[in-house]
Amino acid sequence: MLIFGHNFLPSEPFYHITNIEDVSHTPPSSTIYFSFSEENLDIIAHANANSVEMALSVKNVTQLMFASALNAKYLVVDKELSGAAQEIAQNYLFDAKILVTIQDDEEIEEMASLGVDGVVYPNAIIKITS
Repeated sequence: MLIFGHNFLPSEPFYHITNIEDVSHTPPSSTIYFSFSEENLDIIAHANANSVEMALSVKNVTQLMFASALNAKYLVVDKELSGAAQEIAQNYLFDAKILVTIQDDEEIEEMASLGVDGVVYPNAIIKITS
């Protein structure tokens, strides 16, 4: 299981952005994080054109499918979607990893039992403002 943001384990941070300009304020070779939406397709195109890795927050199965097809490295889902998302990812052999946002250590066991690829604590996400 991948674990992002736990104080016991070193991990790469995700840089939460809201527009293309924010990408220039992130370190080289970083992973940008933002919500999948039609309004953010320009950011996705920019990231793909410039080989910038993306962690996309998705809210439903349709967004999950689109985000995977658009080359997201990580698909971040809520606990409610985690089981279905992981099953779909395995069925369709996604390259992307399914990550679930969690608040405390007790949630790791639940996510592990569902076979989820990884978890993200809030402190793994760094807000970028331009």
